[in-house]
Amino acid sequence: QVQLVASGGGLGQAGGSLRVSCAASERTFSNYAMGWFRQAPGKEREFVAAINWSGHRTYYADSVKGRFTISRDNAKNTVVLQMNSLKPEDTAVYYCAAGVLANDSPRAADFGSWGQGTQVTVSS
Repeated sequence: QVQLVASGGGLGQAGGSLRVSCAASERTFSNYAMGWFRQAPGKEREFVAAINWSGHRTYYADSVKGRFTISRDNAKNTVVLQMNSLKPEDTAVYYCAAGVLANDSPRAADFGSWGQGTQVTVSS
């Protein structure tokens, strides 16, 4: 398994920006697709964004498309989720994950390694 440590997030305002990062300890980081998921209180964990091993393919949930950007740096074993135009409904714990994508519709089952989660709170 890949060890993942998420950081960043915190408190932001509606319309503002926040950034969450994830660092991986695995030297074969570039072998894995990376994803971000989130879970709001009382709701199920949902897919947010994913990026393939090379960084050339990205995938987004409709709710964040055009506002969030996922990127990766394989030399630094990191993946970043840049969140712009924040909305109060983006409030959740954000989890990074590593895995292998089965198709072009990433889902939690594709990811076998998960980070500890980082809180993002957006005030209106």
